[in-house]
Amino acid sequence: MSGVEIAVELVALVVAVLLVTAAARKLDWSAPLCLIAVGVVASYVPGVPEYELDPEVVLLGLLPPLLYATAIRTSLIDFRRNRGPILLLSVGLVIFTTAAVGVVAWLVIPGLPLAAGLAIGAVVAPPDAVAATAVARKVGMPRKLTRLLEGESLFNDAAALVALRTAIAAIAGSVSLLQVGGDFLLAAGGGLVIGFAVGALAALIRTRLEDPVTDTALSLVVPFVAYLAAEAIHGSGVISVVVAGLILGHKAPSMLSGRSRLASRLNWQTIQFLLENIVFLLIGLQVRRIMTEVGDSGLTALELVLICAATLAATIFTRIVWMAGIGLARRVFRRHAWPWRYSAVIAWAGMRGVVTLAAAFVLPADTPQRAVLVLVAFVVVAGTLLLHGTTLPVLVRRLKLPPPDPAEDALQEAAVLHDMTRAALEELEKIRTPEDPEDIVERLRSRLQHRSDSAWEELGRQSALSETPSDAYRRLRLKLLEVEREKFLQARDSGMADDDVLRRILERLDIEESMLDREEETVPDSDRELRTPAATAGSCKHLTKNWPSVEPSSPDVCAVCVENGMTWVHLRECVKCGNVACCDSSPGKHATEHFHDTLHPVMRSHEPGETWRWCFVDKQLG
Repeated sequence: MSGVEIAVELVALVVAVLLVTAAARKLDWSAPLCLIAVGVVASYVPGVPEYELDPEVVLLGLLPPLLYATAIRTSLIDFRRNRGPILLLSVGLVIFTTAAVGVVAWLVIPGLPLAAGLAIGAVVAPPDAVAATAVARKVGMPRKLTRLLEGESLFNDAAALVALRTAIAAIAGSVSLLQVGGDFLLAAGGGLVIGFAVGALAALIRTRLEDPVTDTALSLVVPFVAYLAAEAIHGSGVISVVVAGLILGHKAPSMLSGRSRLASRLNWQTIQFLLENIVFLLIGLQVRRIMTEVGDSGLTALELVLICAATLAATIFTRIVWMAGIGLARRVFRRHAWPWRYSAVIAWAGMRGVVTLAAAFVLPADTPQRAVLVLVAFVVVAGTLLLHGTTLPVLVRRLKLPPPDPAEDALQEAAVLHDMTRAALEELEKIRTPEDPEDIVERLRSRLQHRSDSAWEELGRQSALSETPSDAYRRLRLKLLEVEREKFLQARDSGMADDDVLRRILERLDIEESMLDREEETVPDSDRELRTPAATAGSCKHLTKNWPSVEPSSPDVCAVCVENGMTWVHLRECVKCGNVACCDSSPGKHATEHFHDTLHPVMRSHEPGETWRWCFVDKQLG
């Protein structure tokens, strides 16, 4: 095949992915399932080239960057907090699925050795949480479940590939239980050590890099170095990549510049999108070749249907049994158990994907009934994507799981930004010198305060103003940026300035516009009160005090604003005397003024549906 033909085929794959995913998004269909279906149809179209999914290309070329892209976006704090449930899913469930599905395959496939059955069990064991988490975010699944599914996807591939490696060795000859345990410990330990080493070394180097291009280039190399180095000592390359990614993702805020983080985030999102979806399309394109090979197996169509159906059912059922067993065990031993609704959703979020198909092609050519095993793997991938992918959103809605609350998110964001602003303003007073121009210092104060105020403005559900000050600033600044961009284009077209100068100017405009033109999150109307998050509730003595109930001075106005002919954004109520006044985003800032006049320490939101409180003394939510 010539270089031109290879280039044409690669471009065709990318274009097909873009078209199919865009159509699936518009129709609200499962993009992975649509890509597989298009691939299946295309594989039977005359003239379409026969793509061969080389397992080495997937395991060495695609799996490391896909795992790394997920790992750097995973919170190490959340991972540590949920490490127990994650290990139960990513290791315990994989071993259980390997054994259960392996026995079923051994029973239903004529002439199949038990070792080969365990091999196909290991192939179908690891779920692809990418599809599950995509559904989770779309339907508003609780974040704890999303974190568990993401954590499971990081390590279940490692456990499954180690189990597959052991099963393949058993097909060739005898393998002792001691050897199996030793291989697993070597894979896990070697992967952890190499992952820590590569992650620490990459962090050390990237801390000293200031150029975003160089930093991004280095980040592209890290997953492959981690994978190959671990495999070289017979460790798990998957675990190594995941550990390195978790370390670098955790250290990114302190070791990278803002420009480097923006560049890295965008580049890795693009890489992950293309690689994941291209592989799903390639999976569908394998079908014609798989069916041709299966035709030589000597099995009838009915036998093949029964084999595939039994294996698919076993794959789905083992996950349900495992989750039911965990829930029962926790109740028997009186340990903290997940709500049964959570267990039901996790049990049903078992879509298989890229690793399953890649692992199926890793099976040696002399594996008994290899073609049938590959067909089984394909049916499990397509079947779980179809069954779980289409019904999981319905299950989440029927169980009425609480979705993430945008209002509570806004409250947490406002609290964190307020603390950041306060720290920055205090530091400004320490570092400023008599020589620093007062107007510059005041400009810094105003900019910091504006960022904090705009976050608080997002909280109110009702407002006396149709547009908050931050909304007005964003609207006016975006209009001014349009005018500036038109002037920029005139300067470029007339050759007024050098191209390098113009690129620097355009970069500044783009950065500022990206900060202003953000997607707004609306706070939904609901019967749930906007309460203080549990993590910050009762954070000081003023907030924990049992304040007596008092009558608010006004039901829905700031009296001082009305008296002075001013407007307000949101209303706050003093919990000690009931005085209702406007917030700090309002021109008058009368709630803060009331605190300075009376030293009453705590106010609460006076907006409908909100019960959060704020201590002026300790600057804490409660």
